[in-house]
Amino acid sequence: MIQYDEFGPEKVLTVYDAKVGMTGFVVIDNTSFGPGKGGIRMTPTVNLEEVSRLARAMTLKCALANLPFGGAKSGIVADSKKISPEKKEDLVRSFAEAIKIVCPELYIAAPDMYMAEKEMELIVKTNGSHKACTGKPASMGGLPHELGSTGFGIYHSTKVAALYAGLDLKEATIAIEGFGNVGSFAAKFLSEEGATLVAISDSNGVIYNSDGIDFDELEKVKKETGSVTNYKPASTQCCNNILDVDADILITAALPNLIGLSDIDRLKFKLIVEGSNIPTTDFVENLCFMKDIMVVPDFVANSGGLISSYVEYIGGDEKQMFEMIEKIVSENTKSVLDKSKEDLCSPRECALTMARGKLRKK
Repeated sequence: MIQYDEFGPEKVLTVYDAKVGMTGFVVIDNTSFGPGKGGIRMTPTVNLEEVSRLARAMTLKCALANLPFGGAKSGIVADSKKISPEKKEDLVRSFAEAIKIVCPELYIAAPDMYMAEKEMELIVKTNGSHKACTGKPASMGGLPHELGSTGFGIYHSTKVAALYAGLDLKEATIAIEGFGNVGSFAAKFLSEEGATLVAISDSNGVIYNSDGIDFDELEKVKKETGSVTNYKPASTQCCNNILDVDADILITAALPNLIGLSDIDRLKFKLIVEGSNIPTTDFVENLCFMKDIMVVPDFVANSGGLISSYVEYIGGDEKQMFEMIEKIVSENTKSVLDKSKEDLCSPRECALTMARGKLRKK
């Protein structure tokens, strides 16, 4: 069920193309700061409620980062692992045409789950505008998400939050849920900082090694075999068991709704940094706070991709992008955790108060 309040959503769209069998959703949540900004995800389970929650996360993310974008999100219902590249191209092109007709001035797309620079190039060519999306190939003036912008931001958010959680990153153990574009770069930067990766998951399962997982070897195994579960030496378990891992820090970097109410007692982490969008609910985060588990909210920790999109949108370069990500993400994480400590409320509550305050001033 979609939740409506003083902030939005402003437009809720379902688009369908019978010719190619495309079903998609677009939610323009709030345009107080500017046109709606948000990625397109392609999964077989994406629905309007999920897209709406993600669009609200983007509204809050843009407001907290003081960027001239509003919040939006979209989804295409398809399993990209089971369709041909030609079919995927047809679906993306059809969706882009629908955006062009319905909301060309209100929505700026970007990559998300199973959507990358190739699809962004197709959107630009279909819509005839370089401003239709970000995350384009470098040849089109883009700053592709393959540069690791989101993971870079998560690294800096974790670096700041670890201090508040009483952890030394060089001695901390880390579990990462997801080893795609977000999780792999978070793992890279954190391991370079000296943290010990003890558990990594992907869609095939979880690997665990208490002595540590070598990032370079893991990346090689993933590229050559398609799954982290082929890494050795490590024990292998089913995907959801990432929540049972005994580690200091959990980075969520893939699935929405990962942590449910029934999972609270399973968690042994001191710090959870939400690299993925909506990995749990506000209620669960508040319960974590009561259990002395610090949780850095998604729209605080994972705004690196959004900041990269902004730099691309204004014609900036890689150097400017990385500098801006480090500055904004680090400062926002510190501000939220300072307020949490001062007000004795969860980081989520504090971040929401700060972002909503900025929206109300617009």
